[in-house]
Amino acid sequence: MTTAWRSWRRKVHDILEVGGDAHPAGRVVNAFIVTLIFLNAIAFAAETVGSLSAKYDDAFRAFNVFSVLVFTVEYALRIWSAVDIPMLSRMKPWRARLRFAARPLMLIDLLAFAPWYLHWILPFDLRILRVLRLFRLLKLVRYSPALQTLARVVADEYRALIGALLVILVLLLFASTGAYFLEREVQPDSFGSIPAAAWWALATLTTVGYGDVVPITPWGKVLGGVVMLLGVCMFALPVAIIATGFSQESNRHQFVVTWSMVARVPLFAGMDETEVAEITKLLYTRNYLPGVPMVRVGDTGDEMFLIASGEAFVDLTGGKQIVLKAGDFFGEMALLERRRHTHDVIAKTKCRVYVLDSQSLARLSRRHPEIIDRIRKVAEVRREYDAVLNKKPPRKQRARSRQVKKKT
Repeated sequence: MTTAWRSWRRKVHDILEVGGDAHPAGRVVNAFIVTLIFLNAIAFAAETVGSLSAKYDDAFRAFNVFSVLVFTVEYALRIWSAVDIPMLSRMKPWRARLRFAARPLMLIDLLAFAPWYLHWILPFDLRILRVLRLFRLLKLVRYSPALQTLARVVADEYRALIGALLVILVLLLFASTGAYFLEREVQPDSFGSIPAAAWWALATLTTVGYGDVVPITPWGKVLGGVVMLLGVCMFALPVAIIATGFSQESNRHQFVVTWSMVARVPLFAGMDETEVAEITKLLYTRNYLPGVPMVRVGDTGDEMFLIASGEAFVDLTGGKQIVLKAGDFFGEMALLERRRHTHDVIAKTKCRVYVLDSQSLARLSRRHPEIIDRIRKVAEVRREYDAVLNKKPPRKQRARSRQVKKKT
């Protein structure tokens, strides 16, 4: 394959998967796709209005065909450019693309347009296929950092949410059983069985209170009051879990670290997609404007930084500077040696950096010791370089000289 062809494929990958941080056209493409998704939702709702459907039926059909073509081309380009992802580039092209197509976001993209093609092959009712067009709204997850953050919160807190759900189900069962025994004699139609009484229990526990089914016996009303109070507490529990997790995640992440972004970092290039997905949970991000210090001399070295986009420079002794670009990292020496920073690192352009704190580094070292070895090697090279600039012998050589002095 020619170099020019590979360059174009890499640009397509940067525009669609990474976005505006990697290529200016990414913002335009993302804005266009998001707008198209919203217009599809509006068109879907407008088609259910009889007068609009009769008057603009041809326009609705043409817009639907246009949307399907756009989503199809977008999907095909994502699959085509997937081989430029580092951890997939080592596979055969067909296997890499198949692995990439199995990712959840790609399955959502497929559902956005596949039903339209199915009705030409299988005898489906077109009215059912129109309902499937709602899957296009799920594509917003790809373009919305807030939705991605919410998905991560649910994934992280699923144990607590399952526990809250079990408590709610137990409470629902007890409320239904109590209502059944207290009201079945006077209201056999509404409380003649526990499943029938569950409708009243659910409406009461959720504090909706439709009023179509209500207890009329004295003890039934007492039970209803207790169920109302318990419902306020129980259904607030999962809401509180999600709200707390969302708040913590939003404070920790200024911008969602995505799978594709981490895959571009050379430090993680040797990992597969599952391992990269784990690392995205360990990283959080910061943004810096040009001229703003990222690290100052004397700052506590409890974090290391990986540059996602932009450039920064390190101030060395003697007025010398080292320029750091996307993919480079710094702060690892202070973090590994548990000391303060000895150099200023200042943003040269607008920068976005991934931050790996000491706790996350410890977790990463347990799971992937090869990455820590790579970081240590880079730190050793930089330490030797600093020793040369400061006109001091390297640390090993200084240790030998001290041993010789002791012997003499």
